Amino acid sequence: MAADRRSSWLKGVLDLLVLSCLTDGESYGYEIAKALAGAGLGEIKGGTLYPVLNRLEEAGLVEAEFRAAERGPGRRYYRLTDEGLTHLAAETEAWTEFHRAVGNKLHAGGSAR
Repeated sequence: MAADRRSSWLKGVLDLLVLSCLTDGESYGYEIAKALAGAGLGEIKGGTLYPVLNRLEEAGLVEAEFRAAERGPGRRYYRLTDEGLTHLAAETEAWTEFHRAVGNKLHAGGSAR
């Protein structure tokens, strides 16, 4: 049940979290997934992460570049666009306001009946 709840919560904010992983520079999918897991958000599988990255690229919020590797498979590196950075700032503010409103309601002192 807890995993289902976490998954449901992530659906609404995963795009924002992925964009936030790119604020310090470019990265690739596995590295992004590790950063999210390291932040306590649980394992984000490729079947969830890569559609998000594709959607962000199609929206012009990230740019991607495939690079061949000397050993092993190549990687697709993602970086924020200027539009992505602007979007991240606006959506972070909106999420923070929403989070505050939820917290206020949950801690308002009302009792469940």
